[in-house]
Amino acid sequence: MHRFLLHNDDIRGAGDRIVSPGQVGLLNGWGVFSTIRVYGGVMFAWDRHWARMHRDAARLRVPFPEKPEWLEERLNRLIDANQAWNSTLRVVVVRNRGGMWEGPAATLDFDVVAFTAEVNLWGESVRLGIVPDARHAANEFAGVKYLSWSQNLTWYERAHQQGLDEVILLNERGEVSELTSANIFVVEGSRVWTPPLSSGCLPGVTRAILIDEFKTGEKTLLLADLENADEVFITSTTREIMPVMSIEGLKIRGGRTVTDRLQSAFSEYVDHYISTHKRPVTVT
Repeated sequence: MHRFLLHNDDIRGAGDRIVSPGQVGLLNGWGVFSTIRVYGGVMFAWDRHWARMHRDAARLRVPFPEKPEWLEERLNRLIDANQAWNSTLRVVVVRNRGGMWEGPAATLDFDVVAFTAEVNLWGESVRLGIVPDARHAANEFAGVKYLSWSQNLTWYERAHQQGLDEVILLNERGEVSELTSANIFVVEGSRVWTPPLSSGCLPGVTRAILIDEFKTGEKTLLLADLENADEVFITSTTREIMPVMSIEGLKIRGGRTVTDRLQSAFSEYVDHYISTHKRPVTVT
């Protein structure tokens, strides 16, 4: 984490004590968040991240800023304070009030907390495991990116202890849903597919861009489809597009021709977005 963080309207030291146990969202995971990639001082796909957070907050009854410009201006101040021109940004909106454990320090309906960090070096490809019954697709809140992330963190940590990079999460029907922090795609000939939202997966921003801008499609995927695919790759804000090298218990072909082509096209898309969304930066 970088030196400064954002707390509502203020840029504070990352070590400052600024939260209270009486903020009900902190102890209950009652809040929403997003992870945003910063390129050249610009938050990539900001409008998509805002829209998803706003939608998820409404579903979870989390009070939320009314206008994207209000939050965008504060996040840009954080980027400038940390000189985090090329970084990863995490923004969290926490519900402060509700229930019998609401504390006296909770004077606002919600708190905004955000911080930046260096871009993680993920490597060239990923090795995946499989976790059955990890997503309940029929759940009302399936696909919501809410603050209670402990299940995903546990699966992710265990995967690394087992010598893997990530895990594929199956839903209650045995269908492929997603990873703990990424979406998954397969290449079948000239077509590229990813599980539909009805699988219980999160509507990732990179996933949405590939569907909207690069004409990839959605269809139900089973483990057999991963074995039969010409290529398998994953997507996320911080990884962009990465090929899958192996899946524990499966035999996959491990191709990457289409994957590399998509990554190249995606990089061009990012460059165009940044060039058309440049903003003046303030060096403090």
